[in-house]
Amino acid sequence: MTLTELRYIVTLAQEQHFGRAAERCFVSQPTLSIAVKKLEDELGTALFERSKHAVRVTPVGEKVVRQAQTVLEQAESIKDLAQEGKDQLASPLRVGAIYTIGPYLFPHLVPQLQQRAPKMPLYIEENFTENLRPKIRNGELDAIIIALPFDEPDILTRPLYDEQFMMLLPKEHPLSEKDQIDSQTLHEQDLLLLGEGHCFRDQVLEACPTITGTASDKHTVTEGSSLETIRMMVASGLGSSVIPQSATGGHYSSDMIVTRPFKSPAPSRTVALAWRASFPRPQAIDLLIDALSSCPIVDRSH
Repeated sequence: MTLTELRYIVTLAQEQHFGRAAERCFVSQPTLSIAVKKLEDELGTALFERSKHAVRVTPVGEKVVRQAQTVLEQAESIKDLAQEGKDQLASPLRVGAIYTIGPYLFPHLVPQLQQRAPKMPLYIEENFTENLRPKIRNGELDAIIIALPFDEPDILTRPLYDEQFMMLLPKEHPLSEKDQIDSQTLHEQDLLLLGEGHCFRDQVLEACPTITGTASDKHTVTEGSSLETIRMMVASGLGSSVIPQSATGGHYSSDMIVTRPFKSPAPSRTVALAWRASFPRPQAIDLLIDALSSCPIVDRSH
């Protein structure tokens, strides 16, 4: 059974005449007759009642023809989907980012992508690195924005920008008088950090190893659920913190807090885009990279 044979019986049912049906299908009458008879033999039942002057569809033939029409319509839908796939900027693009990047990058990225590809729907998600990892691997997400290192089989990465860490302090904090902060003295502060699962917490601890174990000293490490929660805690005078540079300033600034850079070598992270090597829409990835490069956060890092 082929789509061509199904098209023959649908046309024959409409025309009820072998000659006209053959003409519509652009084949000879014997070709169409043989194909219809072959399908009837395969199905083991007569689809048409033939006479010298007319061709009528049998009761079983009516059911088969209706189903054949549905199959042909679905086949056309498949062609439409394939045609849509040729335009790599027409299908949805699903982009994830870790919690300490998404809130500060997405507001800039979304309009950049909409300007470049207005027909490409965009789905965005914020999550932990360890939750984004399986989503990019199994195809739930097309690309993710994470901090390096990020090692995963068959996943490509491209560094986007390097981002320094900043010290976040209450306005009246003694360290606010300094121009730069020594990252090796962080263990002397009541420090507010993100909780377990946030890779930024691990990056801060790795860059500032003196923090580890401070909970047993006179200074403590308190955990927050998000950078914005920590920002409010710092503004309330509950301690100081370390945040990425992109989380400072703009709409997120406050008169009750100040930020100070660290002395060189300042702790930092490299933010990168990751996607599957087998992802079939490289043009969408190229456009995403181009849009990211136009975001102020990425621009100012170069």
